[in-house]
Amino acid sequence: MAGPHKRDTKQDNEQTVRSHTRPRRERVEQDSPHNSPGKRRSKNNSPEKCDKEAPDRRERRERREKRVSRETPDPSPRHKLPNPERRRRHDPSSYTSSERSSNPLSLDSLAKLDAYNEKQSRRPQEKERLLAAKEKDRGHERRHKEKVASGRILKEKSRHRRNAEHDREKRRVISGPLAEEGNVRKRGGYIAEENGKKRLGRKFWFFVVGVVLLLVILIPVGVYASKKTGGGQDSGGASDDGPDPANENLKGVDENDIPATAKNTYLDPFTWYDTTDFNVTYTDETVGGLPVMGLSWAWDDETQANENVPPLNKKWAYGTMPIRGVNIGGWLSVEPFITPSLFKSYKPNQGIIDEYTLTKELGPQKAAKTLEKHYAMFIQEEDFKQIQEAGFDHVRISYAYWAVTTYPGDPYVPKISWRYLLRAIEYCRKYGLRVNLDLHALPGSQNGWNHSGRQGAIGWLNGTDGDLNAQRSLDIHTQLSTFFAQPRYKNVIAIYGLANEPKMIALPTPAVLDWETKAAAIVRKSGMQQYLVVGDGFLGLSKWKGQLSGVQNVILDVHQYTIFNKNQINFPHQKKIQYACQGWTDQMKQSNNIATGFGPTICGEWSQADTDCALFLNNVNTGSRWEGTLPTSDPTTSVTTPHCPPNSGTCSCDKANADPGTYSDEYKQWLMMYAEAQMSSFETGWGWFYWTWVTESAVQWSWKAGMAAGILPKKTWQRDFNCTADVPDFADLPETY
Repeated sequence: MAGPHKRDTKQDNEQTVRSHTRPRRERVEQDSPHNSPGKRRSKNNSPEKCDKEAPDRRERRERREKRVSRETPDPSPRHKLPNPERRRRHDPSSYTSSERSSNPLSLDSLAKLDAYNEKQSRRPQEKERLLAAKEKDRGHERRHKEKVASGRILKEKSRHRRNAEHDREKRRVISGPLAEEGNVRKRGGYIAEENGKKRLGRKFWFFVVGVVLLLVILIPVGVYASKKTGGGQDSGGASDDGPDPANENLKGVDENDIPATAKNTYLDPFTWYDTTDFNVTYTDETVGGLPVMGLSWAWDDETQANENVPPLNKKWAYGTMPIRGVNIGGWLSVEPFITPSLFKSYKPNQGIIDEYTLTKELGPQKAAKTLEKHYAMFIQEEDFKQIQEAGFDHVRISYAYWAVTTYPGDPYVPKISWRYLLRAIEYCRKYGLRVNLDLHALPGSQNGWNHSGRQGAIGWLNGTDGDLNAQRSLDIHTQLSTFFAQPRYKNVIAIYGLANEPKMIALPTPAVLDWETKAAAIVRKSGMQQYLVVGDGFLGLSKWKGQLSGVQNVILDVHQYTIFNKNQINFPHQKKIQYACQGWTDQMKQSNNIATGFGPTICGEWSQADTDCALFLNNVNTGSRWEGTLPTSDPTTSVTTPHCPPNSGTCSCDKANADPGTYSDEYKQWLMMYAEAQMSSFETGWGWFYWTWVTESAVQWSWKAGMAAGILPKKTWQRDFNCTADVPDFADLPETY
């Protein structure tokens, strides 16, 4: 400023120093929001009014302001105090009265000063409020992170223990900042993240890779070991091979079309494991009380199995044209040695030895599921195609009475196999194959062997319920023959069996013959004109001359095996072929001639096996005649000493059950010749059916596997040997391989 108002610079500096050296409390009081100059200005409007205050009143006001300042907290240290020089200029109390009177302020300056003071008075409050809000947010964030970190630590402790050396250490120290920032390093397994999701750690993936590599190694080893246990052979069939059926034909069917009364029954296609080639349109139509559900209405009988035989709709010249057929055994009537996988998982003391004990152990639901999958997977259309390609013209299909019905106390799976039997017949029709229907298991068991359903006592025509079960069997034939008398089966079903292998050496012969006479009459009354088959009952073909003479179109069925006779299993290799060519040929010729025997005779079962070593062949968990490990309660059948050829060394089943790839050339030659000799012999009668088409592990009982191994012909009629030729001595072939 100019003129008389100019102040001495030295005096100003001294005043500034005095302002800076005032006690802290006085400075705070002046700068406090409660004691700001702006607020005092609002009450006193001018400096002059302040100067006129009475001294005692001013003293009281100053004491009151000091008391308020003591109760007011200090501002945050982060907020700077106003510049001392600026405070001195703006605070009227910092001036003397002479100074204020000599420096009057204009109205404009006072207005600006008021505005500035008002702004300055609000700023500490706003900053304090913002600071408190930030501090609160920071506290929430800190507590949240602490919870996350502590939760992750607890999860880490519960999921992942230290290795064996440090498994006693239960706590893990984690740095606070690391835990708050989520940078805790985990040690394998699952890592819990803040969003609740799980991430797989490195150690977990190392573990997975290790398990996969271990399985890659162990699975082939397990398969090899399983083959060793089951005979070391793979005949190309297994009950659970392949993926589940797609059942595409159900896509166009509405489940609402199935009546409520049929839902979840064997008539409901949505409950079927496999619908391939079945008609899934619902119908409750029956013939003979048996459902036609699943059948397609159209059929064609113009198909031909091969160029050597007539099509289905042309007459077959039985008696002059030999039957070359194959059995489908162990499928619709389970036989342990054909599908040992169904029995191998059980311990010997559980007593699971046949279909009766198997289904009882599994229970109704699991048994139905297990056996239907077996029906669907063990035999499929491809099998019938391959049977045709192998040169067969007939197929003998074994089935059990529970395809039709079951009785109180039966654990068998009822009726499901019926559907698969009908489909199999249609596959045979498609490939020109004629069918021999073989009722393999009758109520009560007609022989007490495991392939009749129940091993043990014979309850058919024998025992307390023998007559009842005999009548039940006749009732079943009433239903079956009524159904198969339909025109659609006239050509494709060529032979109809009454009972497989009734054990007539243990049953009264007259009772069996009487039952067979009644059964034949039922079949004829129903309208079936096909050939009927009766078994020789192990009496021997010579005992059948003149029997059942009142029944027309009946064939006598004999099953020829050397291995089930302890007086024949020990034949040397050469003698076994000679016996087939001479002994069996003579029997067939004699029986086939009505003047000397029964009349039409076929061999319904035979195989090329020269030992009884196949797994479960002589019953589940039993030994063999070959090794002399077959003790029984019947002294006539018990074998406790080895019955391999005499003076041939130690009897062992190891090589007999070995993979056919290990067979010597001499042994393969012998197996082929033994099979061809039997075919030659049986064709002196009406023909033969090989037992069986496929097994899980018994190669010498599977035509499919034998053909693949080069020990059976590729075509049934293409042979290098017949019984008119000389039989080599096979001197270089050890009798125990």
